[in-house]
Amino acid sequence: MAAVSATCVRFRTSSAQLSIRASNQIIGKSASLVSLGWTRTGVFPCIRTSRLQICAAKAETVEKVSEIVRKQLALSPETALTPQTKFSELGADSLDTVEIVMGLEEEFNISVEEENSENITTIQEAADLIDKLCDKK
Repeated sequence: MAAVSATCVRFRTSSAQLSIRASNQIIGKSASLVSLGWTRTGVFPCIRTSRLQICAAKAETVEKVSEIVRKQLALSPETALTPQTKFSELGADSLDTVEIVMGLEEEFNISVEEENSENITTIQEAADLIDKLCDKK
């Protein structure tokens, strides 16, 4: 598990000093990013956050998931698959997705809860979940 924490940002204006402290932590696979901006009047700072997704699955897991998806959907070897490939982009319907999950359970000897299987839409999401479940074993 990686952990990163941040930061003290200081801005100086001609009349006053503004100090803003933001702390971000990367725990597991996602983190919040903070960006700072100023309102048009320049008096009040505005803070915007966004999500950062970090892919942590092993390359071999991603490759095995890709093979299972290719086999389940009867894709040609020429069909390009990346970790970000969505099952729906490959023509998979909900039944295909269930069968992909069943193939993953069999290959990796894991059990995927229904609520987790509904959140799997890409090869990377499947690989991340598999690594997470295998680590719990």
